[in-house]
Amino acid sequence: IHFYKRPLLQTRMGCKNGKPVLRLEDKEALAKASGLSQDEVEVKFEAFLKDHPDGKLRKKDFREMMSQALPKKDSSKLEKHVFRIYDTNGDGYIDFVEFMVVFYCLSDGSPDDVLKKLFRVFDVNSDGSISIKEMQRLVKDLYGLLKHSDPNQASKELIAKTAFSEMDQDNDGLVSMDEFVRAVLGQEQFSKMLTMNIMSIFMDEEQ
Repeated sequence: IHFYKRPLLQTRMGCKNGKPVLRLEDKEALAKASGLSQDEVEVKFEAFLKDHPDGKLRKKDFREMMSQALPKKDSSKLEKHVFRIYDTNGDGYIDFVEFMVVFYCLSDGSPDDVLKKLFRVFDVNSDGSISIKEMQRLVKDLYGLLKHSDPNQASKELIAKTAFSEMDQDNDGLVSMDEFVRAVLGQEQFSKMLTMNIMSIFMDEEQ
């Protein structure tokens, strides 16, 4: 069972007397999807509440997590892109369910599921497709990380243009989620390189 197919996980968390509570159906779904027991999910929820008593991980907290995983200058540029993956309902916060959904999808999901999550990094305005402008903006913000992993990296302009043309298979000027997944799974050079660098952020975060 994969997270993105479970609409009940995209809902808001429950609340009791002003304190966030994990609803039974969310606990069951998270346990099933992550392979944890319901008790283990509950323990993780309590730990999350300890750090975020109102059940909301804010951008400021997220920034601190990112800066531990990445050099300062890279993390400040990339934070907003990575935040989009987690904040699935777009309310400006990450709640426990959103956090767990992404964490376990990126750890244990199929390549297809993982790429569908990562698509949100590229889709800057969250309209369901990637434009050349969005690609240029992401490459610009990601470039410090790309140069760090390969000092002889191609120019920003070339990377954005080539990755976009690899993905835009029907040449309509927009890249759909399916086109994105196909390009990366098809081992297209620049598409894969960009995606692997974004994945490395999550690997660093988890360690």
